[in-house]
Amino acid sequence: MTAPWLHVIGISDGGLDTLTPEARHALDGAEIVFGGERHLAMLGNHPARRISWRSPFAESAADILAARGTPAAVLATGDPSWFGPVRWLRTFLDAGEMRVLPAPSAFSLAAARMGWALETVRCLTVHGRAVETVNPHVAPGARLLVLSEDGASPALVADLLRRRGYGASRITVLEHMGGAAERVREGEAEGFALEGIAALNTLVVDCRADEGTPHHPFATGLPDDAFRHDGKMTKRVPRALALAALAPGAGELLWDVGAGSGSICVEWLRAAPGARAVAIEPIAERRAMIAENAFRLGTHGLRIVEGRAPAAFADLPAPDAVFIGGGLTDGVFHAAFAALKPGGRLVAHAVTLESEAILLALHEVHGGELLRVAVSHAEPVGPYRGWRPAMPVTHWSLRKVRL
Repeated sequence: MTAPWLHVIGISDGGLDTLTPEARHALDGAEIVFGGERHLAMLGNHPARRISWRSPFAESAADILAARGTPAAVLATGDPSWFGPVRWLRTFLDAGEMRVLPAPSAFSLAAARMGWALETVRCLTVHGRAVETVNPHVAPGARLLVLSEDGASPALVADLLRRRGYGASRITVLEHMGGAAERVREGEAEGFALEGIAALNTLVVDCRADEGTPHHPFATGLPDDAFRHDGKMTKRVPRALALAALAPGAGELLWDVGAGSGSICVEWLRAAPGARAVAIEPIAERRAMIAENAFRLGTHGLRIVEGRAPAAFADLPAPDAVFIGGGLTDGVFHAAFAALKPGGRLVAHAVTLESEAILLALHEVHGGELLRVAVSHAEPVGPYRGWRPAMPVTHWSLRKVRL
């Protein structure tokens, strides 16, 4: 195995004096140094050629590949393997071409400043990402460490917390950790008004729900009243059954066809890390409800598409799972099943006789699991109680065979 020509060096805001002897030796031997302007300015009279990151950042790959074989270094804040450049570098470099020399991450420094055990917190970033990526992690008592995009990020996170009903949350802003300009300030999300926040900052969020803010556990089968809806929704029991058959997986994509209130796609997003979903719904009022439910229930990764199936499927990425809960016609299943990835799961529900007839015919051809779900609720009948049945739901699920 040949020696690496590229060293990826983590550095703190304290500059070169904070480097370990090994990292300093690697930097001293570099003929080319890549980094942001702030990092390159730390080099002082270092004789290496300095190359700043391009915009967009991905175009810098060509510069690094052009240096292949020449002793070179990349400077990055903290631990380059944690929301740093290592993941990107490995998309075009072999592991043996580079060596990573980390410094303490911003997460480690923030946890140390707060006296928190790092394994008890969620480590997140909004650097190069939408602030809504924080949303799924907001919960009573949750502790979050968040890498900021710039000085505006703290106010954006505070606004998200307020809108979720977590205005009482404490936000600590840690600026220039490890450097001479280090500063610590804090405030509540409600009324957050810190000014002059440095671009280099990390947020510490102690989530505290406002009085009356509901909290729903991350388990499938949320109560129906957890969602805003107009009656067009998959109810709690058949929804839990559908999600069990859809089997959400990390990073997987769901098509929710005829999404209604979005109860299926929202619970899908809550069920697995990095899950994604496309909600297809032709009615504008329902699309607005889907967006509201997705935010209120702490999700991220939802795309809402206006249109009717199967025409709305055009140009959508191939799904790992499909739920057909509304608008089931002869053409919808075949188009959805054709788009479904091998090994993917499809679930369809029917409540009308016409839709049920379609499912029965499809089951005869394709197999799968066919169930009828009938649920009754105890309700007052005069001075007594009785069972009031809901409309039965025909549930069909199958998995696309891998070739």
